[in-house]
Amino acid sequence: MFNHFFTHCKSYYSGVAISVIIAIASGALAHHYDAPVMLFALLLGLALHFLYETPKHQAGVDFSSRALLRFAVALLGVRIAFSDIVSLGITPPMIVMAAMAIMITFGVLLARVLGLPTVFGVLSAGSVAVCGVSAAAAISTVLPKKDHQEKFFALTVIGVTAFGTLAMVVYPLVVSYLGLADDLAGVFIGGSIHDVAQVVGAGYSISPEAGDIATYIKLLRVALLLPIVMIIFFAFKERDTKMEGGVSTLIPTFLIGFFVLALLNNVGFIPAEVVSLIKTLSSWCLVVSIAAIGIKTSLKQIVSVGWKPIVLIAAETVVFAGLILSGIYLFA
Repeated sequence: MFNHFFTHCKSYYSGVAISVIIAIASGALAHHYDAPVMLFALLLGLALHFLYETPKHQAGVDFSSRALLRFAVALLGVRIAFSDIVSLGITPPMIVMAAMAIMITFGVLLARVLGLPTVFGVLSAGSVAVCGVSAAAAISTVLPKKDHQEKFFALTVIGVTAFGTLAMVVYPLVVSYLGLADDLAGVFIGGSIHDVAQVVGAGYSISPEAGDIATYIKLLRVALLLPIVMIIFFAFKERDTKMEGGVSTLIPTFLIGFFVLALLNNVGFIPAEVVSLIKTLSSWCLVVSIAAIGIKTSLKQIVSVGWKPIVLIAAETVVFAGLILSGIYLFA
């Protein structure tokens, strides 16, 4: 019995160790090439998929891709600053929230038109609408567990990272061509680009005012991560309950943790030094989790899905930017 327990622990920790090593290597590569660390983690993980085919590593890799991912998402709560969002006024938040709701609906409908699973439409549209890879990680934890779900997550990470990087370069040129004022440029940049770092880079390349407003708008989208994930959770749980007759609809613990950390941080209960430490820990846990998801995912499976997922994410990116621009011209 003890030999079996020791063997299980050894298998558990070897998989975690591999994921951590990939995360550290990804951080070094990202720093050297000034590129997204999560993309490196996913690509290196995909390259080492053969390790997952060895049973002794599977337990630890599974832990890193599931339990550790949920822990990292819970820690994201400290990134929410309600005061910054309130300072924006009512119009920009309303534009962004309406665009996000339309975006997720559009993603689901287009996925069905293209013959892709509904869960992929929700996952990709949610990541485009909210905050890129972090949103994809959070949403993936509440979606029904389907065969080959990891490949759709991997495709989402690759797609939103690539199109978000492209948007960081192209959208400031769009702002210049349209002649948008700095405040409206900030709303557009913060409302349409996927990742926080990409928003900051694009916003401040226009002007300090545009960068500040873009950052605030982006924080609003991040703040909406929790309610969006909860809506998705209950939507799919209700469907599963009707189909299977008895799936629990209790709110996942990690979502409760997300809310509690956000609340405690906004009332000033958590010291600034601890907040900084939690943010760093959350970022690294996400990188380790994405490395593990890469390890679990077969590159052959990704290639086998064809061109449709790329078309879906590209269309979502363009339509979301169009929705934000339309809102600016109509209401701002």
